[in-house]
Amino acid sequence: MEYLEKYGYAPDREKMDRALGMIAANLENISSEQVYKDCFSMMDLTTLKTDDTCASVTKLVNKVNAFQQNRPDWPLPASVCVYSNFAATVKKARTADFNITVVSACFPSSQSFLEVKLKECEIAVEQGADEVDIVLALNSFLAEDYEAAAEEIRQVRSCIDAVAAKQGRNVHLKVILETGLLRTPEAIANASFLAMEAGADFIKTSTGKVDVNATPVAAYVMCECIARYHEMTGKKIGFKPAGGISSAADALCYYSIVSTVLGKEWLNKSLFRFGVSRVANSILSAVEQKTVTYF
Repeated sequence: MEYLEKYGYAPDREKMDRALGMIAANLENISSEQVYKDCFSMMDLTTLKTDDTCASVTKLVNKVNAFQQNRPDWPLPASVCVYSNFAATVKKARTADFNITVVSACFPSSQSFLEVKLKECEIAVEQGADEVDIVLALNSFLAEDYEAAAEEIRQVRSCIDAVAAKQGRNVHLKVILETGLLRTPEAIANASFLAMEAGADFIKTSTGKVDVNATPVAAYVMCECIARYHEMTGKKIGFKPAGGISSAADALCYYSIVSTVLGKEWLNKSLFRFGVSRVANSILSAVEQKTVTYF
């Protein structure tokens, strides 16, 4: 695979299995109130339901707005993540300090005309999106047309940057690899390097809309690729696991993978996010030692 050769990377499965075994065995030792709060601060609190409405999205935003009234010692989530058509809804309701993340470019399949994808991204940024999550064009990538897959990312990058520049701001681009459909560590690594080179600010595991979503193996490979890319280019790329992350223990696992592979400088919302809908209550429950159903 061309990007593996270019970046001199090959997944070492035995090393990876040993490392993940050690991480799993050590989760209880890293569990603390501060680590849980750090995880909470790096959440993209997500609602991506077919029955989302302006009213339901506004209700979620209002919960985030009011969150620190009763928990002033807690951070806010990094962002609220919604479908593109709700960017304006979140912007209108937002009174607290968090970003607006949208899934765009014909999420979750990415199966449409490039012109349609670009227009969706353009409108989302015009209406307030701070961060745009798109899906790698697997129809090109799986056919080994890597240039077409990369060019689509470059075009989205150019589109959102142009719109944001008119507003005097910057917008981050996250590229979802859909690792459960890539199947092998080598394919995940190839997609990781492709996305980073094409202009992704973050690489993200999954949409949460397929059978296999975030896994520790996929996360470990992606983090190793981020480390290798940083070593060769000096550029720091963020990492976002998403899909199937449902408990505080899951959050600790991915936190530990990032800490182990990339180091503490990646443990902040500028370089690490979780895509979650259920983890917020689980983290609150773990810290407060009772069942919490705030979100």
